[in-house]
Amino acid sequence: MFSATPTGSWSSLPVEMKLNIVDHLDLADVRTFAKVNRESYCLSVPALFHTVHIASAEALHQYSAAVPKPYLRHIRQLTICTKRATPGSSHIRVSDALADVLPYCTQLERLTLSLAASLARAVIPCFEQLHSLDSLCIDHCGDEARSPLSERLVVSIAASVPNLRQLSLDRITRSAIHAPDLLGARPFVPVVKGDEDIPDHAVLGHELRLPALLRLPTLKKLRIRDTHLGDPHWETMPVCCALEVLDLGSCYHESNDYNRVCNERIMGNIGHTVDECALNTALTSQTFAHAKHPERPLTKLRKIHLTPLFPVENVVDTLTTLSDSPVESLSVQCHEDDVVDMCSALEDFLSLRAERGEHGFYQHLHEISVSTVSDLADALDIGVGARVPAAQDALSGEGADAVRRLKEYCRDLRLQGAADTGAAAKETTDVVKPVPAPVQARQAVRAANQA
Repeated sequence: MFSATPTGSWSSLPVEMKLNIVDHLDLADVRTFAKVNRESYCLSVPALFHTVHIASAEALHQYSAAVPKPYLRHIRQLTICTKRATPGSSHIRVSDALADVLPYCTQLERLTLSLAASLARAVIPCFEQLHSLDSLCIDHCGDEARSPLSERLVVSIAASVPNLRQLSLDRITRSAIHAPDLLGARPFVPVVKGDEDIPDHAVLGHELRLPALLRLPTLKKLRIRDTHLGDPHWETMPVCCALEVLDLGSCYHESNDYNRVCNERIMGNIGHTVDECALNTALTSQTFAHAKHPERPLTKLRKIHLTPLFPVENVVDTLTTLSDSPVESLSVQCHEDDVVDMCSALEDFLSLRAERGEHGFYQHLHEISVSTVSDLADALDIGVGARVPAAQDALSGEGADAVRRLKEYCRDLRLQGAADTGAAAKETTDVVKPVPAPVQARQAVRAANQA
């Protein structure tokens, strides 16, 4: 005779199993579950505080005052913006609020700071306690002329994080201490004065300039955008890290040629370990003339990303410069108005590849993707601080014709394709095997060597 064995109740489950169950709930369900009773609330705290977004200086002040400090140890991802929600509101001591929150975030893994103004130096020691922090993004969202964010402060903060692997910086301002040549000189690049009070770092000492980031031994991914990279120390700074991902932007105050030289100088010094890079400016053979390491720069480069700021007229020349690298993947982003010109440039590149023979010129290349962006904020960020691109409408008119011609040209070059129609707003050809359409809807072309 069959006899059913009664199943255990929720109360009989071990705490570890209950926490695991809560971890698998959606956030909305966690919030509902937290209201059941006191035990449910305590079990929900780790999930509720796993990812925290603080949207303003006022919210930060309220958060530091209202949230119990023991709860902060559950935060794994933290995003803080220090812009005022209400302009002209009463003075808020942002640095004090940060110093009241960060030391208790002992399990914090990813931190994004969108700073409207600089911080007091008293905040710097707080980062020394963040041993689990792996990724740090610092973005200046304020007025660079009125409230600049000093490179000395940012470098000191980054160097204070014990195990930092990923660093992303946006709109960081050069210090007059390290860039006196920029003071009062054209093109009048903003420079910070009065940051002498930033104390010397235990390892970096007084040299808290941007190139000193290369002395951080744990750093693997570095992204710097909208920042002046003209410090000559980029070329001579001893490199203590093995960077795998490099994403260098440009300074809008300077010319394209100036920004190109800055990028080439940096890549010449650290490019021998780089596996993946994003380019905003063209590159020439001078990149290799700046080499300081015995190993030739970019010999390990497998992935290249061309951002919407990359000049279309330099696509072929730059890719030719990098032809000795074992590149496997090339991704290109451009504005919709540039799709025709970009597809034409890629056709020229593929034609050159066919003329030189695919076994000697980009012989490892197996994928080319082209996608459009409606705004620079949608542009691809590799490695650090990657944003999900906004969904795009399907291409039409000349843009769609250019995409179709590029696909046909790939087939003419004996590139085997398989159409993947996925989402309605997506047009994709994958030449190795069919690949499921990504979540984002975007226009794309993918081309690869014949299997």
